[in-house]
Amino acid sequence: MLLGILVADCVPVLVVDPKRGAIGAFHAGWRGTAKRIVERGVGSMRAILGCEPSSLQAAIGPCIHSCCYAVGEEVIDEFHSQFLYADELFSEVYDRDPIKEKYPLLFLTARAPGHSNIGPQRHLDLMEANRRQLLHAGVPKDNIWAAEECTSCRTDLLFSHRREAGYTGRMMGVVGLIA
Repeated sequence: MLLGILVADCVPVLVVDPKRGAIGAFHAGWRGTAKRIVERGVGSMRAILGCEPSSLQAAIGPCIHSCCYAVGEEVIDEFHSQFLYADELFSEVYDRDPIKEKYPLLFLTARAPGHSNIGPQRHLDLMEANRRQLLHAGVPKDNIWAAEECTSCRTDLLFSHRREAGYTGRMMGVVGLIA
């Protein structure tokens, strides 16, 4: 038996308990991450299947990374309402447009500082948020593997809903056990 999920920027989290013969697959976009889908999933595996989090092995597949994941106030507010460590999940990233760097005077604005669209964007690290959920659920650090590829940076290899404006395919994360 195999479990699979489809993603194209969201975080695929695949979990295995080789001792109990149990598997889990979680699709964690920003909403699912904010609702602690991975923590709840590990909790369900424990409650329903008798899994011990210390024996779980987890893989976090390719997803959009913080380098490319600018978010708005709605997302920032939601994460701050849910996680004490939310500040650690966000970073400020300045737009690195080569045209703006070469011709900065073209982009001057008469607006007061902080009231224009020029400036830093807040970027969210969804992968780290889900890694922390696995840790908080009791999965040992050494039992968590995470892919390094960013779906938005690597559209030559992966699908990115955001980078490709929704006109893209989906990747399938699959987990199973050999009987």
